Amino acid sequence: MAQTPPLSTMALPYPSGPALVPPLSRKAKPTLVTQAALTPPLPLFSVALPLLSFGRQGPPHTPKGTAARLGLSLAWLCSRSLDCHDGLFHSDQGPAATAAGTECSRTLGCRCSAAPQHCATAHGRSYTPQEIMGGIPNSEHLLPELLKKAGYTNKIVGKWHLGHRPQFHPLKHGFDEWFGSPNCHFGPYDNKVKPNIPVYRDWEMVGRFYEEFPINLKTGEANLTQLYLQEALDFIRTQHARQSPFFLYWAIDATHAPVYASKQFLGTSLRGRYGDAVREIDDSVGKILSLLQNLGISKNTFVFFTSDNGAALISAPKEGGSNGPFLCGKQTTFEGGMREPAIAWWPGHIAAGQVSHQLGSIMDLFTTSLSLAGLKPPSDRVIDGLDLLPTMLQGHIIDRPIFYYRGNTLMAVTLGQYKAHLWTWTNSWEEFRQGIDFCPGQNVSGVTTHTQEEHTELPLIFHLGRDPGERFPLRFTSNEYQDALSRTTQVIQQHQKSLVPGQPQLNVCNQAVMNWAPPGCEKLGKCLTPPESVPEKCFWAH
Repeated sequence: MAQTPPLSTMALPYPSGPALVPPLSRKAKPTLVTQAALTPPLPLFSVALPLLSFGRQGPPHTPKGTAARLGLSLAWLCSRSLDCHDGLFHSDQGPAATAAGTECSRTLGCRCSAAPQHCATAHGRSYTPQEIMGGIPNSEHLLPELLKKAGYTNKIVGKWHLGHRPQFHPLKHGFDEWFGSPNCHFGPYDNKVKPNIPVYRDWEMVGRFYEEFPINLKTGEANLTQLYLQEALDFIRTQHARQSPFFLYWAIDATHAPVYASKQFLGTSLRGRYGDAVREIDDSVGKILSLLQNLGISKNTFVFFTSDNGAALISAPKEGGSNGPFLCGKQTTFEGGMREPAIAWWPGHIAAGQVSHQLGSIMDLFTTSLSLAGLKPPSDRVIDGLDLLPTMLQGHIIDRPIFYYRGNTLMAVTLGQYKAHLWTWTNSWEEFRQGIDFCPGQNVSGVTTHTQEEHTELPLIFHLGRDPGERFPLRFTSNEYQDALSRTTQVIQQHQKSLVPGQPQLNVCNQAVMNWAPPGCEKLGKCLTPPESVPEKCFWAH
């Protein structure tokens, strides 16, 4: 396969402020492409992983000065529950991609599970099972909605995860096309107690997982990643032919348990089925980048690859990754659950073979994408994401805090190299005794607790530069601790004063609203009869 130009990698949370970037040529406009996968984070720009591509020429009717006229396209490539140490970096395309772009070593999520990450990425503000009644409200301005007004054509491929009911459909929130599912590929279900998850083509379902879209749980064979790849390639070719700037959100989930891979990749990795899935994702990313190069639009396309969480150690080793030196995994607010791999790729603009240590957040992709497209964030609300272009293009490092939530609870905050834990908790003793372990083989006394331990008066503070595994808290009596505590306390107080209570969207569940009869089911003869409607408060174990 053709070698791709070198990538740079960097970590997400970044500073706000105007982007210090040279003006884009008015003959070309950036295109955005993003990718998202569920287990180890892979770098590409999509609503799960973003990619921004600048098309050759915007439509002639596009208002002057907009990204559409400039021709920049965006791509987000996102893989679910990826770790920072496996997969892409141990395979064929990873080294080439990293060499051609910038690696972000300190990119973080804002929550410890998937759905809030998707939400935060889409609208820059801080796991929804199918019985949840809520989803993304119309009051939120999602990135594709804003890009659409600037002349972009937008597509999501893969998992949406921001509400499965018709009113939350992605085509009602700025996307022009969709091939994928509203939920993860859990199952198979009996279609009596619980329905199998539907797969959509735009407005209507075209089948269900484990039925028209088979996943063999015994062998791990499924052709879904190949289908998702073809959707991405066809979309890019079509938009190139139309000379239209585009935003592609490639949100794949092969690395999310139950892990799957296509037949030609099964058994090709020393890391078992998980490694097979990562190799297939890696190969797919290589094909996407190669197409951008072959079409001559790589310099007009910004691609960002990342994940929504750290590796899900609860599924390891067969169906999960490794978080290396970092503590615990997905569903915790320790570094192993929050830190994600990230790569930014934009040949001719982002320096090749670089590593950025800027603290970043997935929420920053929203603001950064708008900046790339020549747009400003909404001014009628607080936007938590920051513009990362100064970091990616000039290497600027900006001091900013990152806040780690679990539900409504502020669990920890990172400021510079210091991370302060206000609460510690892995999961309950009851779950742990049943074999559910978010931190297998890791036991840090007083830190990896199975009861919710409060440290708000004297937070546990770690220096992540010296102690990335969060194993040795600073001594309370040390000058270093007191200085870090003073700075951290100030940013926490400022943060909490600025919070405005929101309307809960994920607190009511109802078996009757599951995917019994999605739009289009009648054409396929796939409509199922829902049970009686009984709304009740959702129970969240973690």
